[in-house]
Amino acid sequence: RTGRGGRVEGGDEARDRTAHGGEADEGRCQVKTLLRPGTGLALALILLTFSVVLYTITARGLRDQVDESLQETASAAVRSLEKRGFLPLIDEDALLSQFPELTRIDKFFQIFSPTGTITIRSPNIRQHDVPLSRHALEAAFTGSTVFESARYPNEPPLRLVSVPIIYRGSLLYIVQVGTTLEGVEETLRRFLLVLVVMAPIALVVSLVGGWFLAGRALRPVDSITIAAQRIAAGDLTQRLTSERSTDEIGRLTDTFNNMIARLETSFAQIRQFSSDASHELRTPLTVMKGESELVLRRPRPVEDYIAVLESNLEEIDRMSRIVEELLFLSRADLGQVKTECEPVRLEALVEDIQRQACLLGQERGVDVIMGTIQPATVRGDELRLRELILNIVDNAVKYSYPQGTVDIDLLVEGPTARLSVRDHGIGIPQDAHKQIFDRFFRTDDARSHTKKGTGLGLAICAWIAEAHHGHIEVQSEVGKGSTFTIVLPLAPPTA
Repeated sequence: RTGRGGRVEGGDEARDRTAHGGEADEGRCQVKTLLRPGTGLALALILLTFSVVLYTITARGLRDQVDESLQETASAAVRSLEKRGFLPLIDEDALLSQFPELTRIDKFFQIFSPTGTITIRSPNIRQHDVPLSRHALEAAFTGSTVFESARYPNEPPLRLVSVPIIYRGSLLYIVQVGTTLEGVEETLRRFLLVLVVMAPIALVVSLVGGWFLAGRALRPVDSITIAAQRIAAGDLTQRLTSERSTDEIGRLTDTFNNMIARLETSFAQIRQFSSDASHELRTPLTVMKGESELVLRRPRPVEDYIAVLESNLEEIDRMSRIVEELLFLSRADLGQVKTECEPVRLEALVEDIQRQACLLGQERGVDVIMGTIQPATVRGDELRLRELILNIVDNAVKYSYPQGTVDIDLLVEGPTARLSVRDHGIGIPQDAHKQIFDRFFRTDDARSHTKKGTGLGLAICAWIAEAHHGHIEVQSEVGKGSTFTIVLPLAPPTA
């Protein structure tokens, strides 16, 4: 048992060794397929794209947090100036004591005059020179807030926000709040280092893990492939053993086994059909050839020639019936036989067939008797239904003992009509009840009882019954007779 697909059953030891060798070859091909450069390149490209996107989003997020913090600090400074009425001279100590957030160690602030001159700056920036950029000064006169990133010699990278204070249409101050980006850049450097180190590791782990998991997952498929190759060589006895699982592999295995079982059955039926058809056609040909050779060995009276020709004509008629019935069944299998769907009164059809059957039974002295006949209407093809009932009644007459009787009853039970044809003839063995509807099947007793018949009549009857959404039931006992019951659905009542 190999995985869920399992080991292939059937075949001799040499074939098993071939199968194992084929399985190993399949495994090697599978490894080569999974380790192709294209697979690794695609996965590497995916990891690279993911890393770049993740790094970009992280950097953007960190900088957005810095900008938001700077904006809040700048707003605090603006509120302070508004509270003091935008006085030209601001008491720096009072401003810092009232708004301690302006002196946070990670930030600094500067207040510039409209000329770009520093008016106030926080203590933590007094030893550094961070001038107001020309762009920020020009934007201040238009009332725009500007975010900038700046680098100065011997200084860490800075992030600055410059907020103009406009009073009565004039620029009074420019409040600039800044912070170092050293911590952000250090965080990004470490994050980039992690990505550079972990991405190759993730690539290798993904390839190895994918190879291992895919190998386990595809091993049952390899077994199915090997079995398919054996079956393609003509061995339809192969099956896959599988654990009772409901996953995809388990369902695939069950479907594969069911398909092969149907194929094996179909091929067996075709072989049996070919053998039976050859036998049925060979018999009349042998008779015709033997009688013709016998009559030609020496001159004979005209009556002998006439008798041989009449016998040959009978055999030709029998072969013609076989060919016609085979053609009908073949067209039925292909769905080329069309059936009408009209209301049919079974009681009237049975009465008509009973009159014909009485004539058929005169040769053997068999009486066809109508028993209980209840009115019943079905929907279908009247000609096909007539053929169905007449074939069943004709068989009952043929396989009855001389001076016997055939009883016909038509009963309505619930939504179905049940037409029973009962004879008191040779009967059918119990083990042959399911085979009598197979093409060309005839029991030995039936062959010895009458030479007529092709073995296709009941197969045609079964098809007609199924085409009308019904079926045929059989009850029989050897030496006591048989009862064939045709079950058909009743037509719905008309409004």
